[in-house]
Amino acid sequence: MKKTFSLTDSKIKKDRHIEAIRHDIKRYIKRERNKKLPAGVDFWDFDCRFGHTAEIAQDIHLSEIGKCIDKAVEQQLESFYLEITAKPGHRKKTAAA
Repeated sequence: MKKTFSLTDSKIKKDRHIEAIRHDIKRYIKRERNKKLPAGVDFWDFDCRFGHTAEIAQDIHLSEIGKCIDKAVEQQLESFYLEITAKPGHRKKTAAA
């Protein structure tokens, strides 16, 4: 998903529009996680980028998306760019204690 989300809409209240954006993002992540895993892959991992525009987007962790959206709303931005890319993930073995 590479998309620029608008934080303003003339027909929908701002709070309701922001919740719709969050729902779209969660729905996309759920759809990607439900895809069949390739052989030798443990889980789907995600590379995420967030910014005011695509050119200045910075890498973030998947769990930070909500905080970044809150920050964009707080700064009263017109829109923001979000990129989420699924990639194969492999579990790391932990050392036995």
